[in-house]
Amino acid sequence: MGRRESSSSPPTDQIEIKVHTSRRGDNSVHPDSVGPTPSTTASSQPQPQPQPHRHRHRQGHGQRQRQNRGTAAAAAASRAEFRPFRRWAPWLVPTFVVINFVVFVITMYLNNCPENSPPCVATFFGRFAFQTFKDNPLLGPSSTTLMKMGALEVDKVVHKHQAWRLFTCIWLHAGVFHILANMLSLIFIGIRLEQEFGFVRIGLLYVISGFGGSLMSALFIQSRISVGASGALFGLLGGMLSELITNWTIYANKLAALLTLIVIIIINLAVGILPHVDNFAHIGGFLSGFLLGFVFLIRPQFGWVSQKNSPPGSIATTVKSKHKTYQYILWVLSVIILVVGYTAGLITLLRGTNLNDYCSWCQYMSCVPTSKWKCKADKMYCESTQIGNQLNLTCIGNGRSGVYLLSDNNASQVERLCTRLCN
Repeated sequence: MGRRESSSSPPTDQIEIKVHTSRRGDNSVHPDSVGPTPSTTASSQPQPQPQPHRHRHRQGHGQRQRQNRGTAAAAAASRAEFRPFRRWAPWLVPTFVVINFVVFVITMYLNNCPENSPPCVATFFGRFAFQTFKDNPLLGPSSTTLMKMGALEVDKVVHKHQAWRLFTCIWLHAGVFHILANMLSLIFIGIRLEQEFGFVRIGLLYVISGFGGSLMSALFIQSRISVGASGALFGLLGGMLSELITNWTIYANKLAALLTLIVIIIINLAVGILPHVDNFAHIGGFLSGFLLGFVFLIRPQFGWVSQKNSPPGSIATTVKSKHKTYQYILWVLSVIILVVGYTAGLITLLRGTNLNDYCSWCQYMSCVPTSKWKCKADKMYCESTQIGNQLNLTCIGNGRSGVYLLSDNNASQVERLCTRLCN
């Protein structure tokens, strides 16, 4: 224990035992006095030390050992309970799930297929019955109802200044299969992220990524409506990837985690090349989330956190900076790219620009034609009559009619209206 015992010949009237240590200053044990020795002792040799004193010394030594063991156990328990980063109780992601289901129920209530567009599927649900599989193979409402609820329709965003549709469309879903797939993914991905980073950062990441997905979709897909939370979900995946990169030094098995995440992202993006899937929303949401992850999901250095939470008097490695230099660089670059990208995208969209006119191969990012399916929709034909700025259209394919007010006599606008009516 780093201690040595020192004693000298006792005087005739008392015995004193002192325990010295070279590491702790004046640490001594002084036993009580002992009475005079018997006079019959003729020898001048030192008297043996009484057993009670040695026993008392061993008791004190054992007590200190027990105290040391208790202190070590408390320190071990403290280390076991110490978490370098706070764990949050998730509530926002479950709330998002509930909101999506409530909005879907409201959409189906307003759709009222038996009254507005029979025949229907599952008529025993009453007004909540679904459109036929020909109209909507996902078991959901009609496109007209989705447009009323706030689906992304580029014509209304550009010509009627309804930019709010870039946000509302991420809370709508085309059918039962659609919403179940998205909400299961949101629960699986979102709850873990909220536990790690809290509701504020994950909420912002989800909503802004959803907006980024809607913006990219509107720049490339302008002939049909778009709904769904897929862009926001891909934003969470992108945020997971950038979080792993920017906090690289604090993870174990980082390479395996990186490869697993990349495989998952590639598989999900590959599904987007199927027809009727808006892969531009997936790509836009993923890129937005990837950049936002460098902004919202940055963590301080582990050494800095350990130093901040270490008890007084403990020895810890000095860490001056809260974050590493490369984390600051990625943060600044991401903010600049996001601000410039969103600003340029909004200006381009509100001018009515179709980016497919400037990128002939970009269409294959959302759909790749094969012998099994085609990506371009069949040509729609409509009969039209116009009185002033009022346009009457009738789709030849399904016989549906509609009356529209034209903001200008634009052939492309009439074509989009015909396509929407026939769909």
